Amino acid sequence: QVQVVESGGGLVQPGGSLRLSCAASRIIFRLSVMGWYRQGPGKERELVAIITSSGSTTYGDSVKGRFIISRDNAKNAIDLQMNSLKPEDTAVYYCSAQLKSSTYWGQGTQVTVSS
Repeated sequence: QVQVVESGGGLVQPGGSLRLSCAASRIIFRLSVMGWYRQGPGKERELVAIITSSGSTTYGDSVKGRFIISRDNAKNAIDLQMNSLKPEDTAVYYCSAQLKSSTYWGQGTQVTVSS
């Protein structure tokens, strides 16, 4: 059974940092493009960052220079280090694993940036 599981969300003040983690089933992790997407209140789901199996990264424009995605192949996991957080970063963050024509999603983790 394929699993994608996020952890690490929570409440943080503006300007603060938070780290999200995502673990995926080994059967898909090694060959998948792994990534983070988010959906804020009243907004559509948008790209945050993705990382390929070889380590190439792509970031959404709104998080460039603030967020860093990394991949640990030994742990079948990715992390998202979020720095200089803003209230507009408030959203449910979803981890995804894309393998060929299939995309597997985690259940989402809430990140709230507020004073």
